[in-house]
Amino acid sequence: MARIAIVGVGAIGGILAALLHSTGQHQVTLCTRRPMDILHVVSPDGEVTIRLKNLLHPEQASPVDWVIVASKAYDAASTAMWFPALMAEGASVAIAQNGVEHRERFAPWVSQERLLPVVVQISVDRQSDGSMHQHGLARLIVEEGQLGRGFAELFSGSNSEVVVTGDFMTALWQKLCVNSTGSLSVLAGKPFGQFRVRDETLRRTALQMVGECIAVARAEGAHLDDGTAQRIVDGIMTGTRDRSNSMLADRLAGRPMEIDTRNGVIVRLGEKHGIPTPLHRMVVALLLSV
Repeated sequence: MARIAIVGVGAIGGILAALLHSTGQHQVTLCTRRPMDILHVVSPDGEVTIRLKNLLHPEQASPVDWVIVASKAYDAASTAMWFPALMAEGASVAIAQNGVEHRERFAPWVSQERLLPVVVQISVDRQSDGSMHQHGLARLIVEEGQLGRGFAELFSGSNSEVVVTGDFMTALWQKLCVNSTGSLSVLAGKPFGQFRVRDETLRRTALQMVGECIAVARAEGAHLDDGTAQRIVDGIMTGTRDRSNSMLADRLAGRPMEIDTRNGVIVRLGEKHGIPTPLHRMVVALLLSV
């Protein structure tokens, strides 16, 4: 049995908590800003209502074996306030966030040998009543090594897939290529599925945005083939009509958005490598002005 604390229990954190609880092997604690008496999840396996230990303040925390960070990327500093108590006995920290700068984001608080970036591939919507609705299989990707294998073992017995890969850089950037186009949906104020499938202007723009991301990804060491952009855009444009992305949901709800994590990082690293990223630069400027 492992003692596991999940910091940030939104849609992704809620699904991870439910998966870990379903193994029947772990002591799972939710670290949140607001009380979360129950966790209600609707998944391909059915509906489940779970009651887990819920802490609201870092001073209430005690040592655990694993900390899973599922907060927004811009909340790193407030998330790190939980670390001293939770990591007092040497806990490992899995960062289940968007972007490609997991290590850099938490370097001030966590030594690199105790930090594990995680690529999260879970389609989930959080409803107005607080319930999480999961669509399809939960898939997580981590890098090869002792931490990665240990993290994968946590989910043994759950209805999830945890992939341990020797080419984590490619998986990281593949996910960002998908996430970066979500800004078009945010600017339009509606899910991609509500665009006309035959809208070639939008399709070309999305392809160009992914192309910019791929160029930067390759400069960073990712291995993305020439068909990557087409596959990503085809998947996005033919997705479920009402399926949203988290940044669009944040804008519609008046919450901060992960602009730098999804688009700004492409501009910054593009400048580092001398790669022009005009579409992402424009998106960042527009979203920062809303």
